[in-house]
Amino acid sequence: MALHGLAEVGIGVPDVAEAIGFYTEFGLEHRGDGRFATRDGGEQLRITHSPTRRLLGLTIAADDPDDIAAVAQRLTAHGITAHRHTDRVRAVEPVTGTPVTVAVRPRIAPDPPVPTTPYNGPGRIDRWGRAPFLTRTDRVRPRKLGHVVIGSTDLHTTSRFFTEGIGFRVSDHMGDRAAFLRCSVEHHNVLVMAAPVAFLHHTSWQVDDVDEVGRGAHAMLTDHPERHTWGLGRHFAGANFFWYLRDPAGTFCEYYSDMDTIPEDELWTPQVLEGVQGLYAWGPPPPPSFLEPDDLAALMTGAHSTRG
Repeated sequence: MALHGLAEVGIGVPDVAEAIGFYTEFGLEHRGDGRFATRDGGEQLRITHSPTRRLLGLTIAADDPDDIAAVAQRLTAHGITAHRHTDRVRAVEPVTGTPVTVAVRPRIAPDPPVPTTPYNGPGRIDRWGRAPFLTRTDRVRPRKLGHVVIGSTDLHTTSRFFTEGIGFRVSDHMGDRAAFLRCSVEHHNVLVMAAPVAFLHHTSWQVDDVDEVGRGAHAMLTDHPERHTWGLGRHFAGANFFWYLRDPAGTFCEYYSDMDTIPEDELWTPQVLEGVQGLYAWGPPPPPSFLEPDDLAALMTGAHSTRG
């Protein structure tokens, strides 16, 4: 696959300073002017002011200029205006109005490599003595931006933009309610969900293992229990461990680990998941506010809100 993951997400919020404080505590490195870096992926989050919370743009990573040319050709063939330069091409998803850029970026190589987490099990001893998570005292720092979830009033059209235009592949469906799309070997990098208004549902950030998922969420909730949204659990589609928090503007953000991967050259048949099957394999049930965020009505009317 010429594409190899998400490079950056841009988010608009009513209170930039409040959001900067949240995402700094979340473990991203603030490099000034609302730009944040992950441990392995470099600058992957951009926060700027907006009257309501919104997705300002996505950048997808590609290998070389030939890949940029191929994306531009596909977009044009589907009647979408593509602004092409040597190392990037930009187009606007027609339903949500999201600017999407495909840019030449180096592939992310974890540095240092992620060590195998030793977990004991029945009849299997992978570690002796005390569990190594006890020595982890630093703040959890996400490795990379894994995926974003976008609400669209036309699931089919938005999904076609990413698949037939940009070059994503379909991993799974949740009936006519959502599509899991990938531009890397991970199960999904963009999830498009049917919604009454275009909006950013959540961003998801990879950490080393399930201990980091829990430890990161615990630190975020110690003095701010109101940030809790959903977790700890394990998804069915993608199989990743998860814990969701709510940022000050009302957008969810997720710590995740252990996502399913799909080799680039493997023939893959998407599965149609019914009911709650695609949401989670185990864990607490999702709260109603996760399925339908509290501020959707305000977003539909364009009302200003400190929570969206």
